Amino acid sequence: MSGETAAAKSRAAWVSIAVNTALIAFKLAVGVVSGSISIISEAVHSSTDLAAAVIALVSVRKASQPADLRHRYGHDKVENFSGFIEAAIVFAAGIAIVVEAVRHLISGETVDHVPLAIAVMLVSAAVNVGLTIYLYRVANRVGSPALEADAANHLTDIYTSLGVAAGLALIEVTGRTYFDPLLALAVAGLIMWTAWRIASRSTRVLLDEALPDDELAIVRATVAEHRGELIIGYHKLRSRHAGSRHLIDLHITVSDDMTVAAAHRIAEHIERDIGQRLPHSEVLVHIEPASHERADQS
Repeated sequence: MSGETAAAKSRAAWVSIAVNTALIAFKLAVGVVSGSISIISEAVHSSTDLAAAVIALVSVRKASQPADLRHRYGHDKVENFSGFIEAAIVFAAGIAIVVEAVRHLISGETVDHVPLAIAVMLVSAAVNVGLTIYLYRVANRVGSPALEADAANHLTDIYTSLGVAAGLALIEVTGRTYFDPLLALAVAGLIMWTAWRIASRSTRVLLDEALPDDELAIVRATVAEHRGELIIGYHKLRSRHAGSRHLIDLHITVSDDMTVAAAHRIAEHIERDIGQRLPHSEVLVHIEPASHERADQS
């Protein structure tokens, strides 16, 4: 991982931490003053986002460390493993909100300063729109699973903030305070769904799931362009993710009388071409003589 890429990841994580800290303080203060469990649940939600941002910062720093004697393939999967920790924190927060919302639903507690509470939710939604766009752009540019997960959390925040604002408006119009804990339950459900999505994505990478079909199609098309004068065929195409990297390896067959040096140049050429068309890729091409050729497969 280049120094510029690592710096971009760390900078994005720090921005997320700063914004989440401000939102937590903002929501918690208004939630306590108004007595709104839905706003307090949003503050808890932002707290999970803060935890996720801290985890993202730690993981991208660890993942940027070069390979060493004990970790020959580098530390990139730290970013994917961090997703499990993040999902556990988010899910626990969802459970806590459910418990508190049910208590408020039973007790029928009132909500004060509703216009102020609505304003807080609208401001929160606007801030999260900007932060989500920023994090997704950085995550896509540098290929960071940790930042992508952080951005997904903030995208959820936008929906929950707008939903809570709408529910508080209903309370203001109808005077029915039960909308508040019901909205908190809806927020909790969305939080736990987000936790499941993050955990699922991390599991697929940790279990070395192959690259998506569209990315594998790019690899196959690139290799196929070299068939004819350069290579006879290819087989044993394998792929997986590790953090922000795409790891790809395959076997190519060349003429039996081709020199080792010439075959090596062809292999390097294919590796470069795949790397140019599929950024953040690490490609390994193995050479075999034509007498060992078999049907193309993946």
